Amino acid sequence: MLTVGDAFPEFNCQACTGNTKDDLTTINNGTHEGKWKLFLFYPKDFTFVCPTELVEFGKQISEFEDRDTVVLGASTDNEFCHLAWRNDHDDLKTLPYPLLAAQKLADDLGIIDPSEHVALRATFIVDPHGTIQWASANNLNVGRSVKEALRVLDAIQSDELCPCNWEKGQETLQV
Repeated sequence: MLTVGDAFPEFNCQACTGNTKDDLTTINNGTHEGKWKLFLFYPKDFTFVCPTELVEFGKQISEFEDRDTVVLGASTDNEFCHLAWRNDHDDLKTLPYPLLAAQKLADDLGIIDPSEHVALRATFIVDPHGTIQWASANNLNVGRSVKEALRVLDAIQSDELCPCNWEKGQETLQV
């Protein structure tokens, strides 16, 4: 798995941004140039844990936007599967960020589960220069914490020494 300090791979993914075929588009490294990015990889569409995460990240989208960060969901399913799932699942119909068909990207990142051959539940925070600043992976059955993703993003963007459980607004360490 690629990790902190590595360059995020070059990618060119088909993506679903809405609920019609007109909402299928291509997203690549240059699409959100100059922005922070949070890549939210999940195993499969039409499953149980995945929509709980996707919906919660969607509910918190303004928190990420306030931090100049774009959220990008991604899995090894294709863009048509993403479109069907968005239309089938009431809570995903208004998802405010794209779902990428990221088969090759997941492989390039080294996050394919060897048994299931799907993406791990992996999160990458990538700075505006394309460098991975945070990499985390959960087992297929364990959902992530949006609060923790925001906490880590705040810490990274503070460019300070941040102690355990530090949250934005608290004092950082001084040496």
